[in-house]
Amino acid sequence: LSGSSGPPAQHGPCPSALLLLFLLGPSLVLAISFHLPINSHNCFREEIHKDLLVTGTYEISDQSGGTGGLCSHLKITDSAGHIFYSKENTTKGKFAFTTEDYDMLEVCFESKETGRIPDQLMILDRKHGVEVKNHKEIAKVEKFKPLEVKLRHLEDLSESIVNDFAYMKEREEEMSTNTWVLHFSIFSMFCLIGLATWQIFYL
Repeated sequence: LSGSSGPPAQHGPCPSALLLLFLLGPSLVLAISFHLPINSHNCFREEIHKDLLVTGTYEISDQSGGTGGLCSHLKITDSAGHIFYSKENTTKGKFAFTTEDYDMLEVCFESKETGRIPDQLMILDRKHGVEVKNHKEIAKVEKFKPLEVKLRHLEDLSESIVNDFAYMKEREEEMSTNTWVLHFSIFSMFCLIGLATWQIFYL
């Protein structure tokens, strides 16, 4: 979600480490922070899975750490424009919602300030997937031992990875189907053009 510049690394990351990060991505805590100039907005998108609980907290302050007089707006929507969360004139808060389908989530911060006001610091900390579950509370209720808690967490994590693979396979099949439909449409178009040309010259 954010980039950095610097001298190129001498050695690339281990492929197995990249694969592990990719698989665990939907289950990690995602925290970002950035400065937003006055009278501007900044949005970022994230692909989200079906029936997924998403929670998060956010805090908005100026560069001096104060919050007085700030006028900011946070809105979270899907690709169709349906609003999951919207709050105006806010400086901090929490949100929680459950997705209904595989979709692209868009999170937008907007600063409506005018005049000589320092850039606002936006801090967003969100969780989804396995990390949303409070395994400590589950351990208290079900009276798990520490090792059992870790095993339960690994079980949930494994289930999340299996679901990710199933989703990737489904998307691959959809893309293959779309490619076949595209090729068939192009072939049909050329057939129609050929038939029309034949009719013009021979009929």
